[in-house]
Amino acid sequence: MNITIHKAQLSNLVEVSKLFDAYRVFYKQKSDLSLALDFLTQRLENSQSVIFYAKNDQDEYFGFTQLYPTFSSVSACSTWVLNDLFVTPNSRGLGIGNKLLNKAKEFAQEKKSNGLALSTAKTNEKAQKLYESLGYEKDNEYLHYFLSL
Repeated sequence: MNITIHKAQLSNLVEVSKLFDAYRVFYKQKSDLSLALDFLTQRLENSQSVIFYAKNDQDEYFGFTQLYPTFSSVSACSTWVLNDLFVTPNSRGLGIGNKLLNKAKEFAQEKKSNGLALSTAKTNEKAQKLYESLGYEKDNEYLHYFLSL
Protein backbone atom coordinates (compact mmCIF):
# COMPACT_ATOMS: atom_id res chain seq x y z
CA MET A 1 0.00 0.00 0.00
CA ASN A 2 1.42 3.38 -1.03
CA ILE A 3 0.82 5.86 1.80
CA THR A 4 1.99 9.44 1.43
CA ILE A 5 2.07 12.38 3.83
CA HIS A 6 0.49 15.72 2.95
CA LYS A 7 0.07 19.10 4.62
CA ALA A 8 -3.57 19.78 5.44
CA GLN A 9 -5.38 22.66 3.77
CA LEU A 10 -8.80 24.11 4.44
CA SER A 11 -10.04 22.27 1.35
CA ASN A 12 -9.42 18.80 2.83
CA LEU A 13 -10.22 19.40 6.49
CA VAL A 14 -13.46 17.41 6.36
CA GLU A 15 -11.53 14.15 5.99
CA VAL A 16 -8.82 15.21 8.46
CA SER A 17 -11.49 16.23 10.99
CA LYS A 18 -12.83 12.65 10.92
CA LEU A 19 -9.39 11.46 12.06
CA PHE A 20 -9.28 14.24 14.66
CA ASP A 21 -12.68 13.20 15.98
CA ALA A 22 -11.54 9.56 16.27
CA TYR A 23 -8.42 10.78 18.11
CA ARG A 24 -10.56 12.70 20.60
CA VAL A 25 -12.82 9.67 21.10
CA PHE A 26 -9.69 7.60 21.82
CA TYR A 27 -9.02 10.08 24.65
CA LYS A 28 -12.53 9.56 26.07
CA GLN A 29 -14.19 12.61 24.51
CA LYS A 30 -17.65 12.51 22.98
CA SER A 31 -17.70 12.22 19.19
CA ASP A 32 -18.48 15.60 17.64
CA LEU A 33 -17.54 16.00 13.99
CA SER A 34 -18.78 19.59 13.88
CA LEU A 35 -16.57 20.56 16.82
CA ALA A 36 -13.61 18.75 15.23
CA LEU A 37 -14.03 20.55 11.92
CA ASP A 38 -14.56 23.94 13.58
CA PHE A 39 -11.52 23.50 15.82
CA LEU A 40 -9.20 22.51 12.98
CA THR A 41 -10.58 25.21 10.68
CA GLN A 42 -9.85 27.86 13.32
CA ARG A 43 -6.31 26.55 13.81
CA LEU A 44 -5.52 26.73 10.09
CA GLU A 45 -7.35 30.00 9.39
CA ASN A 46 -5.44 31.67 12.22
CA SER A 47 -2.10 30.03 11.36
CA GLN A 48 -2.03 28.48 14.83
CA SER A 49 -1.09 24.96 13.83
CA VAL A 50 0.25 22.80 11.04
CA ILE A 51 -1.35 19.46 10.29
CA PHE A 52 0.07 16.59 8.27
CA TYR A 53 -2.02 13.59 7.29
CA ALA A 54 -1.42 10.18 5.75
CA LYS A 55 -3.45 8.86 2.83
CA ASN A 56 -3.20 6.33 0.05
CA ASP A 57 -3.79 6.60 -3.70
CA GLN A 58 -7.49 5.81 -3.20
CA ASP A 59 -7.89 8.90 -0.95
CA GLU A 60 -8.29 6.83 2.21
CA TYR A 61 -7.01 8.71 5.28
CA PHE A 62 -5.01 6.78 7.88
CA GLY A 63 -3.59 9.22 10.41
CA PHE A 64 -2.47 12.72 11.23
CA THR A 65 -0.20 14.81 13.41
CA GLN A 66 -0.75 18.38 14.54
CA LEU A 67 2.04 20.77 15.47
CA TYR A 68 1.75 24.00 17.42
CA PRO A 69 4.48 26.67 17.41
CA THR A 70 6.06 27.94 20.59
CA PHE A 71 9.21 29.92 21.24
CA SER A 72 12.22 29.68 23.51
CA SER A 73 13.56 32.88 25.01
CA VAL A 74 16.82 31.19 25.98
CA SER A 75 17.61 29.83 22.52
CA ALA A 76 15.82 32.72 20.80
CA CYS A 77 14.14 30.46 18.26
CA SER A 78 11.03 28.40 17.69
CA THR A 79 10.10 24.97 18.91
CA TRP A 80 7.18 22.94 17.64
CA VAL A 81 4.94 21.05 20.03
CA LEU A 82 3.82 17.79 18.49
CA ASN A 83 0.53 17.78 20.33
CA ASP A 84 -1.42 15.17 18.41
CA LEU A 85 -0.43 11.95 16.68
CA PHE A 86 -3.07 9.46 15.61
CA VAL A 87 -3.12 6.43 13.34
CA THR A 88 -6.35 4.55 12.73
CA PRO A 89 -6.43 1.28 14.70
CA ASN A 90 -6.69 -0.96 11.61
CA SER A 91 -3.60 0.62 10.02
CA ARG A 92 -1.24 0.58 12.99
CA GLY A 93 2.00 -1.30 12.50
CA LEU A 94 2.37 -0.17 8.88
CA GLY A 95 4.91 2.59 9.62
CA ILE A 96 2.42 5.45 9.29
CA GLY A 97 3.28 6.96 12.67
CA ASN A 98 6.94 6.82 11.69
CA LYS A 99 6.20 8.64 8.41
CA LEU A 100 4.16 11.32 10.17
CA LEU A 101 6.88 11.90 12.77
CA ASN A 102 9.55 12.11 10.10
CA LYS A 103 7.49 14.66 8.17
CA ALA A 104 7.10 16.73 11.34
CA LYS A 105 10.86 16.61 11.87
CA GLU A 106 11.52 17.65 8.26
CA PHE A 107 9.08 20.54 8.63
CA ALA A 108 10.69 21.76 11.89
CA GLN A 109 14.12 21.58 10.27
CA GLU A 110 12.90 23.64 7.29
CA LYS A 111 11.60 26.25 9.76
CA LYS A 112 15.03 26.27 11.48
CA SER A 113 13.46 25.32 14.79
CA ASN A 114 15.49 24.04 17.69
CA GLY A 115 13.37 20.91 18.02
CA LEU A 116 10.11 19.11 18.52
CA ALA A 117 8.53 18.57 21.92
CA LEU A 118 5.91 15.99 22.78
CA SER A 119 4.46 14.21 25.74
CA THR A 120 2.77 10.86 26.16
CA ALA A 121 1.26 8.83 28.95
CA LYS A 122 3.74 6.94 31.11
CA THR A 123 1.77 3.80 30.27
CA ASN A 124 1.98 4.29 26.49
CA GLU A 125 5.07 2.14 26.05
CA LYS A 126 4.42 1.46 22.36
CA ALA A 127 4.52 5.18 21.55
CA GLN A 128 7.60 5.67 23.75
CA LYS A 129 9.46 2.98 21.80
CA LEU A 130 8.53 4.66 18.52
CA TYR A 131 9.64 8.09 19.71
CA GLU A 132 12.92 6.79 21.11
CA SER A 133 13.62 4.80 17.91
CA LEU A 134 13.46 8.13 16.03
CA GLY A 135 15.86 9.92 18.37
CA TYR A 136 13.45 11.58 20.82
CA GLU A 137 14.95 11.70 24.29
CA LYS A 138 13.06 11.43 27.56
CA ASP A 139 13.45 14.55 29.69
CA ASN A 140 14.87 13.49 33.05
CA GLU A 141 16.08 16.97 34.01
CA TYR A 142 12.92 19.06 34.17
CA LEU A 143 9.56 18.55 35.80
CA HIS A 144 6.58 19.76 33.85
CA TYR A 145 3.57 21.32 35.55
CA PHE A 146 0.08 22.21 34.40
CA LEU A 147 -2.55 24.51 35.91
CA SER A 148 -6.10 23.47 35.08
CA LEU A 149 -8.54 26.36 34.76
